[in-house]
Amino acid sequence: MAVYALTGFSLVSLLSFGYLSWDWMKPSLVADVATDPMEKSLPPTFARPPHIIFILTDDQGYHDVGYHGSDIQTPTLDRLAAEGVKLENYYIQPICTPSRSQLITGRYQIHTGLQHSIIRPRQPNCLPLDQVTLPQKLQEAGYSTHMVGKWHLGFYKKECLPTRRGFDTFLGSLTGNVDYYTYDNCDGPGVCGYDLHEGEDVAWDQSGKYSTFLYAQRVNKILASHSPKEPIFIYVAFQAVHTPLQSPKEYIYRYRSMGNVARRKYAAMVTCMDEAVKNITWALKKYGYYDNSVIVFSTDNGGQTFSGGSNWPLRGRKGTYWEGGVRGIGFVHSPLIKRKRRTSWALVHITDWYPTLVSLARGNLSNVPGLDGYNVWPAISEGKESPRTEILHNIDPLYNHAKYGSLEDGFGIWNTAVQASIRVGEWKLLTGDPGYSDWIPPQTLTNFPGSWWNLERLTDGLRKSVWLFNITADPYERYDLSDQRPDVVRTLLMRLVHYNRTAIPVRYPAENPRAHPDFNGGAWGPWASEDDAEEWEGMGEPLKSRNKKKKCKICKLRSFFRKLNTRLMSNRI
Repeated sequence: MAVYALTGFSLVSLLSFGYLSWDWMKPSLVADVATDPMEKSLPPTFARPPHIIFILTDDQGYHDVGYHGSDIQTPTLDRLAAEGVKLENYYIQPICTPSRSQLITGRYQIHTGLQHSIIRPRQPNCLPLDQVTLPQKLQEAGYSTHMVGKWHLGFYKKECLPTRRGFDTFLGSLTGNVDYYTYDNCDGPGVCGYDLHEGEDVAWDQSGKYSTFLYAQRVNKILASHSPKEPIFIYVAFQAVHTPLQSPKEYIYRYRSMGNVARRKYAAMVTCMDEAVKNITWALKKYGYYDNSVIVFSTDNGGQTFSGGSNWPLRGRKGTYWEGGVRGIGFVHSPLIKRKRRTSWALVHITDWYPTLVSLARGNLSNVPGLDGYNVWPAISEGKESPRTEILHNIDPLYNHAKYGSLEDGFGIWNTAVQASIRVGEWKLLTGDPGYSDWIPPQTLTNFPGSWWNLERLTDGLRKSVWLFNITADPYERYDLSDQRPDVVRTLLMRLVHYNRTAIPVRYPAENPRAHPDFNGGAWGPWASEDDAEEWEGMGEPLKSRNKKKKCKICKLRSFFRKLNTRLMSNRI
């Protein structure tokens, strides 16, 4: 049996708060509401393709929405979710780039080469150009497509930019982490640059405007200038609530009673984002889009607990394959939904939005075979059974191998040192090192100096490399059944083997000094020439050049930039 230790308070005290007694399958906070019988009279198909607004928030924890019992005020999200369909069996990826790539392509990471970590600012890497993206499919279906917010799918050459991947317009950042006011981003000491772009140009004139407000205002402007008679797709990828923890003072003041400073700032950012969503919804109604619209709300990964986020009562945090890292907040709000005001337990994954939204748009999916996503609209709108029965959370061959994993522990068919996770039916399997595994109660329960949470910590099992959970019966991942059910472990390992046979090589090239913003006018942006792009295709390793002289020329150029970068760094120090 596992031995659990509680720091700061006992398990009994947690039960007294009601956190562990929450009935997962029928939680009172997300209870169903009777369906309006008049809704059944809606036609099976829409008269016109619907307007689609996809809202993605960054690092928002599972607990950090009002209808999950949070102390953070999110009245807009609560209302939209209550009037629509709450997705309480909804999965995303544990970090930024993977979730965004799977949303845009409808494919698992192992099928795009992005199964390891994120795309970093100085890497010659981006979403593979042979992938037909969601906005491209919607353009084919006659949609006007717009992106506002965080891209984080690579930008080393212009072909990687949002405006080259299916979006008619773009306002936002290309990297993964910028200042909310100055839009500066540092990728290490002295490697700093500006990152706010309008189309393919640097938007210097927008500096000083809080990004959450700026992005909501841009959506309003797009809707005001477009005709509601023509279908539109707007992808709103808020920077909020990723670090740095920055918010207008008036929002922080609302949470002045919160003892923990990080949680206070984080809460302010969540509420500010909630109001931005309110303004977007208001604009949809004002300009005549709302009645024929579908609003999808999703988080991109679990909350970062040491930066104010909370995934309670789930285990783990951002960057892990525990439920706290991969179970997301999600809902759909639309007048077109047949059975509104209810909670759905249909299994849904972020890859499912691609075929679902293209199908809603009456687009053609026949020329994009091999998608990992499913059309889940009947499950969402009508309450039908989800076509999805399993989810490959990921297989990452480059992540640090678990010290105690082996091929022997994997029945001779799988090396359990490899980080991987899969869900099949009600069962979830993890191998390798799944990441930080504690349960972290809401941070406002305590405020110890030097530490802002109380941990319920798993004190044994540190020598393990295989875990098995019945997620339906044990959503908090408290009872590892790997020893009791080796038959299930073996079955799920076989599924990992099956998926691994379909995986393509990992794309994770070395960083290149030429990406330094100092060489690009002080801003992050495309930096590779066409010749460079050809050199760094695929795995990021230089390909054999047909022209030896050209290759030598590039080598000299790289050497020059390395020396120049060293001088710049020494001057900064």
